[in-house]
This record gives sequence, C-alpha cells and structure tokens, in this order.
Amino acid sequence: MAFDNPQTLFLASASPRRRDILTQLGFQVQVQSVNIDESRQSNESPRDYCVRLALQKNQAAVDRFQPDLPVIAADTIVVLGDETLGKPTDRETVIRTLTRLSDNVHQVITAVAVYHQDRVLHDDQVSEVHMAPIDSDWIASYADSEEPYDKAGAYGIQGAVGRWIKCINGSYSGIMGLPVYETTRLLTGLDIMSGKTL
Repeated sequence: MAFDNPQTLFLASASPRRRDILTQLGFQVQVQSVNIDESRQSNESPRDYCVRLALQKNQAAVDRFQPDLPVIAADTIVVLGDETLGKPTDRETVIRTLTRLSDNVHQVITAVAVYHQDRVLHDDQVSEVHMAPIDSDWIASYADSEEPYDKAGAYGIQGAVGRWIKCINGSYSGIMGLPVYETTRLLTGLDIMSGKTL
C-alpha cells in the first residue's frame, strides 16, 4: 500500500526485518544502527534486560545523531528458562541451541523504545513459542547455511526453522523483531502516527 507524504524516522537497528515492518506501516526509514554493551546484569530478569537494551540503544542513537526525526530502537531476546540465547557465532552453537529448543517451549521478548521531541515511550511484548522435535540431520544441515548467524536463538520465525514451530502464543511480528501493535501504540502516543492518516 502506498502512502502520501510518508513520515521519515530513524531506526537504530540494522535489522532488515524491522525496517520492512516499518516500511509496511507507511514510513520512510533511515537506518542508523548503534553499538552498546549488551551484557546482562546480575539479578536482572530477561524482560528487564530486554527493555533496558532497547532504551539504551534509543538513547545512544539520540545522543549520537541528535535527530529532529523520531527514533525507534528495539531489542529481541530468546529465553529458555532464565537463560538468554544470543546470536550464535559458530556451527556448534547453532546445533546446541536448536537441539535445546527442539521439542520444548521458549519465550521471545521484544522491547521497543521510541523517541520524539524530547519524549521517550517504551513497551515490550512476550511470546511463547512451542517447538516440535527437530530432526538432528536437518539441524546439522541448517547449521551449514548462513541463516542462523544474525538471529537470537539461531532462528527467525519467518525462515527455515518456521517449519518446526507448532504454535505461538503472542505476536508473530514481535518474534520477528518489532511487534506491530505495541509499536503502533507508541507511535500514536507520540503523535507520530494516527488512525486518520495511516
């Protein structure tokens, strides 16, 4: 769908999935990714950790670029029990991660922070993902592809691993990396987006 005079905003993330979601919502997106220390603090819950990272990424982008335009930052984590599963760095980690997720239930948490005109709003979305038993030979073959290595938990719901997901309780777009409902509420709350124009 085409929109007249679309609003431009900064996305403090290099994620093509987040960029695509914002484009589908009718925005022009300027990608301005930032790097921060993403270490989890002791005694910090996964949800608090995810929210903190989204807020810190947003603040880092605002401090660096001093934008007149709105800034969106987000962070997505995969949680098994109380453990956060990050982006794998090697084949063995891919295999180990998906073997643990196989025939199990895990959470995907995405937090979003939006800055506009000296105001910041944030929200988060928690989804529960039920994974079927994953064939071990399939995992080994998947680990040889490029797909797992830029994704928390070694998979994206829209990718090849999607065939093994039995059901989700939550938000498909949230699992992708930017929950549409929560993001739209934040944008509306900062007068960036209204039901009349988009």
